[in-house]
Amino acid sequence: MQVLRIGRINYLNLFPIFNALEDENDAPPFEIFDGVPSRLNKMLRDGEIDISPSSSIEYLRHRDMYEIIEGHSISSFGAIGSILLFSRRPIEKLNGQTILTSSQSETSVALLDIILRRFYGHNVTLLSSEITPRDAYGLDHACLLIGDDALIARKKLKEVPWLYIYDLGEIWFNKTGLPFVFALWIVRKDSLLEKKEQVEAFKNSLDMAKTKALSRLEDLASISYLSGILTEEEIVSYWRQISFDLRKEHLKGLELFDAYRAG
Repeated sequence: MQVLRIGRINYLNLFPIFNALEDENDAPPFEIFDGVPSRLNKMLRDGEIDISPSSSIEYLRHRDMYEIIEGHSISSFGAIGSILLFSRRPIEKLNGQTILTSSQSETSVALLDIILRRFYGHNVTLLSSEITPRDAYGLDHACLLIGDDALIARKKLKEVPWLYIYDLGEIWFNKTGLPFVFALWIVRKDSLLEKKEQVEAFKNSLDMAKTKALSRLEDLASISYLSGILTEEEIVSYWRQISFDLRKEHLKGLELFDAYRAG
């Protein structure tokens, strides 16, 4: 049997799903490849992996190459907790500014661009950079952090009086009334043809893994790799902010993002 090649974003948001998936006895044989979203996007595009939780913008740019795995996403109906803009100025006063952005996720950068240009009417320069949580404190620029870096920075800096922290998922929901889809589980169409049975079996295993994971978040928090930085209560609260589903309202939010991105 051919082995499926699965991408894994090593962020806290997907820890419950992958923990349960690796425990799923009926899962087809698969090999995991770790990487940040931008790296896994390229690997999927180049055919180096078959399936991955991947940036929504990767799917929107290459719909002809991929099929969505139904029922699964990383989304939020409001604050997501891990896509954060840190700024010394209020967001209303960022016109004309240079903002450093994480090179790890193109979706988050595109969302920030929509928020600043369309929702606030700003003309800004977004500069990709290898920023860290420490940079959120020391830079004169505003900066965008994602994933675990954002969680760590917020934990350390939330009491700094002169620092504004904005959750992009919250801004999007307040402006549109729709969830924002940060990542989708997608499969290459050629992999679906070549490994059809394995892919279908993996989809079933992913469904079961999600159900299992969401039923035991408290147990998983104690063994997650950020448990020494965030409290177990903070970790569980973060996971409960995330919508792991993909329903009609998610797809509406995804299509609106695509329309704003293209327009």
